[in-house]
Amino acid sequence: MSAYPLISDHGLIGDLQTAALVSTDGTINWFCAPRFDSPSIFGCLLDQERGGHCRIRPTAAEVTRKQLYIPDTAALVTRFLTEDGVGEVVDFMPVHDPTTATDEHWVVRLVRCVRGSMTFAVDIAPRFDYGRARHEVQLSDSGAVFTSEAGRLTVHLVREPDDGRLAAAHVSDAIDLHAEITLEAGQMRGLVLAAGSTESPREITPDEAWRMFDATTTYWRTWLAGSTYRGRWRETVERSAITLKLMTYAPSGGLVAAPTASLPEQIGGERNWDYRYTWVRDASFSVYALLGLGFTDEAAALGRWLRDRVQEQRGGASGPLNIMYRIDGSSDLSEEVLDHWEGYRGSGPVHIGNGAADQLQLDIYGEALDSLWFADQRGLEIGHEGWLGMGSVLDWLAENWDQPEEGIWETRGGRKDFTYGRVMSWVALDRGIRMALDNGRPAPLERWRAERDAIYTQVMDRGWHPQRQAFVQHYDTDVLDSALLRMATTEFISPTDPRWISTLAAMDDELVTDSLVYRYNPEASPDGLRGSEGTFSLCTFAYVESLARAGQLEKARLTFEKMLTYANHLGLYSEEIAPTGEQIGNFPQAFTHLALIDAALTLDRLLDKQPAPQLSTPMRVT
Repeated sequence: MSAYPLISDHGLIGDLQTAALVSTDGTINWFCAPRFDSPSIFGCLLDQERGGHCRIRPTAAEVTRKQLYIPDTAALVTRFLTEDGVGEVVDFMPVHDPTTATDEHWVVRLVRCVRGSMTFAVDIAPRFDYGRARHEVQLSDSGAVFTSEAGRLTVHLVREPDDGRLAAAHVSDAIDLHAEITLEAGQMRGLVLAAGSTESPREITPDEAWRMFDATTTYWRTWLAGSTYRGRWRETVERSAITLKLMTYAPSGGLVAAPTASLPEQIGGERNWDYRYTWVRDASFSVYALLGLGFTDEAAALGRWLRDRVQEQRGGASGPLNIMYRIDGSSDLSEEVLDHWEGYRGSGPVHIGNGAADQLQLDIYGEALDSLWFADQRGLEIGHEGWLGMGSVLDWLAENWDQPEEGIWETRGGRKDFTYGRVMSWVALDRGIRMALDNGRPAPLERWRAERDAIYTQVMDRGWHPQRQAFVQHYDTDVLDSALLRMATTEFISPTDPRWISTLAAMDDELVTDSLVYRYNPEASPDGLRGSEGTFSLCTFAYVESLARAGQLEKARLTFEKMLTYANHLGLYSEEIAPTGEQIGNFPQAFTHLALIDAALTLDRLLDKQPAPQLSTPMRVT
């Protein structure tokens, strides 16, 4: 298992239709094409032997590795320091016309020597269709072509026209390419991996490669210049914004929860799920974060994606909305297990697809309606057809909110009367009422108000546990649930209400460990799955926001600053933090970065309103 890199030892590159993970040892060990949710071409992150990879690294025995992003961009630099020299691999994916879906996607890998001399070993070993499809490779003077019934990968060489072939290039077992590149200070070579390309391999000059690099970095810097955020954590927030942009499928506007599948919530455990889809919940939260940073176009695209789902209303066990969709809006997420893969560090089973797609999770209606209302308040108005769709959703919710459900955490232990689902059902009806009144839209307001008020009364009566002096996970338990941290942010309850302050204190005692926050205690509230999990990074940032709104600004800021120390070397977060401080779960996770942005925006706003500290004794000027 020592062959597996840490989950946090990766950077993310992408072209707004798919993405790749690059580890600090120069390996691309996760890349799916042509879309985020397509079968993998490189997948050794989930099986070192059978997953496939593209690796470029020095041949020296002793190497120090560093990794950084070109500032304000998604171009990644992996640096190698040895006694004989310093080298770099620059990885990026050119962004062509991101809103038009294409089957061809390029990963550019530029190899440089910046001091002394260095020899790099190059290994290209694709494994198409999660390693299930056989392939052949043909080597030429200009590169190579890997062909399979499941896909095609063309390798173009980056070199000067008078260069010879790659030194010692050869094919092993008729399926993998191995080569070496020896460079002196100032020299640059490399390769372009063109997934789905029908072109023959060709030589790409270093000048042409640098022009692609310049165009890519210019794209990202131009995009980031649209940010209006000027707060205390600008570098951190802008890196989160770029990460969210990288996880956006531009043709539809959908945002994947993560670009990876089946990275475990516990090493050796079974909590391994495919996150390469768009959750209604994540898409909804994205609208707040993007509008808060000034990215109106991206927020509008996500708003349209949500509006389209509301208008479609395909229905099913989950009601008029599914909890998640494929990035193009389709709903076929059939779950299967890849029995031939061992999983990250032996953490099987490896799941692709997601069987939770048909669960009933009532909270999604509140999140979707709240984000559409928020966008409407900021000028992204919903049209007539969209309003009709919203009205139909709210009519369904008015009839169906008072029933057991699976809840926000997609537990597989049976339906319960989850308090959070009821709270967000209240939010949905409340926002529908507000939009109808604000915009003069027709609506059965008396009925919506009656159901909204009934939900409020029920939550206060049954969601509140007198002995625990806290709101609890569901009506038949005394277990706490950090999903309820959103109760105050949604205006269901005042952030200074005694019941809410008491709930925060109870969570602090039971779910918080040195600022990190657990979702809930699975031992006290069985969720149908074996094993445990780490603290949930989304919940930690939500805790920060709740503390800040409750007036505990000093504690909120310290908690936020502590959480920033758990980011990886590039400022990226996975889903969870293990007791050891190791990042676990799918990586990077959109939910975490969304919550980081929301917490930063709230903290900035409230800290700016805080009166300046007064000196205890007058300052003497001499």
